[in-house]
Amino acid sequence: MSHGFELAPPKGPAVPDHPALARFSLLLDRFNALLMKLSMCALVLTALVLTYSVVTRYFFKVPTDWQDEASVFMLVGVTFFCAAYVQSYRGHIGIEALASLLPPKVNAVRLFIVDLVSFLFCAFFSWKSWTLFYEAYVEGQTTSSTFAPPLWIPYGMMALGMSILTLQILVQVCTHLTNTRGAK
Repeated sequence: MSHGFELAPPKGPAVPDHPALARFSLLLDRFNALLMKLSMCALVLTALVLTYSVVTRYFFKVPTDWQDEASVFMLVGVTFFCAAYVQSYRGHIGIEALASLLPPKVNAVRLFIVDLVSFLFCAFFSWKSWTLFYEAYVEGQTTSSTFAPPLWIPYGMMALGMSILTLQILVQVCTHLTNTRGAK
């Protein structure tokens, strides 16, 4: 008995009609999958680092001053490195109430506008992230803790992740413009 709440298997990223765009999209998909696997490892490593920290503090009364920042840095990388992968599946949170109310052609225009605005925002965010990375690297900025890791590390992960997300959204914008199939 079905109640209308069936989970559909996740469909893969949309494949553009244009051959060059399709090849670039495939390369980007493979790179995103690699980053996703690395991010999964980093997430497990983060859990191990935090567990180590709790155990050594509680049982051995040994202070650790590096684990919090190392964990935050890894979580920053995981968050930003996985964003493009999630976007390729259109897995980000979206409000789909309008999609069911609008005619398909109007909904396609709505999706294009959302992708275009998202691309512009992410391109700006990428640019600002690269400027933060550059300033932190050139000025030798570090955190204020006794561990004092360089800030270019999280800024670099943020900048790279946002740049990949920007490329992913650009592929989706170009797919809207070049696809000849009915469902864009």
